[in-house]
Amino acid sequence: MAKRIDGKAISQMVKDELRDRVKKEKIEATLAVIQVGSDPASTVYVGNKKKACEYIGIRSLAFELPEETKEEELLDLVRELNDREDVDGILVQLPLPAHMDEDKVIQTISPKKDVDGFHPQSVGALSIGQPGFVSCTPAGVIQLLKRSGVEIEGKECVIVGRSNIVGKPMALLMLRENATVTVCHSRTKDLKEVTRRADILIVAIGKPRFITKEYVKEGAVVIDVGIHRGADNKLCGDVDFDEVEPVASAITPVPGGVGPMTIAMLMNNCVEAKGLQ
Repeated sequence: MAKRIDGKAISQMVKDELRDRVKKEKIEATLAVIQVGSDPASTVYVGNKKKACEYIGIRSLAFELPEETKEEELLDLVRELNDREDVDGILVQLPLPAHMDEDKVIQTISPKKDVDGFHPQSVGALSIGQPGFVSCTPAGVIQLLKRSGVEIEGKECVIVGRSNIVGKPMALLMLRENATVTVCHSRTKDLKEVTRRADILIVAIGKPRFITKEYVKEGAVVIDVGIHRGADNKLCGDVDFDEVEPVASAITPVPGGVGPMTIAMLMNNCVEAKGLQ
């Protein structure tokens, strides 16, 4: 039976370390969170981020804008926060309403305050091995692997999904850890054949329970980045957990796997941002 990688416990460890560091080094960091509209999932995420800030001892500012806010008004707010010396990190909660250009908004955030790691400058720095903010979910996956004693160096890693938020930065981070990396996507031929090569299989495709045991090599480590609410109202991931668990050597559950790490790494980026101001 596979070892369950406990994202709740590991994220708590990360937050406790950050809380101790904030207290010891007397770090006074501030995260500004902007939410446009009242998407229920976004409201939950924003609430969790505020709680995490409070827990580790950093200040959070909330800007809740109505759905009908004009794009230029949002950009003006971002520019104002860029200029504020008392703000260290800026986070615009995605998705934004349809009338707003997400790329334009992300590119308006100062790279020094881009704690989500989505700015092109942050992504470019990661691709050439320069310092910069790393997208929180992929950074969280690296911590899950390392703190669970999973050896990455020299291992065959297959990533299913090539999004800018998870798949691509995940590939760059695994390369940085000296894994041999393959990225699969909707045009990949013989997907099962490719994923069955993986020592470490990371899945972020947005299809509930898509990965079954036929896709997984015996003894592989399986990281499930997906999260969905099924017809039974229960949460599940991109991996069919019940089928894959007996085959894998270690696996992340959904919920309680990758999800909690995203917020823990956001907090890490907020603390790191203080040193850039």
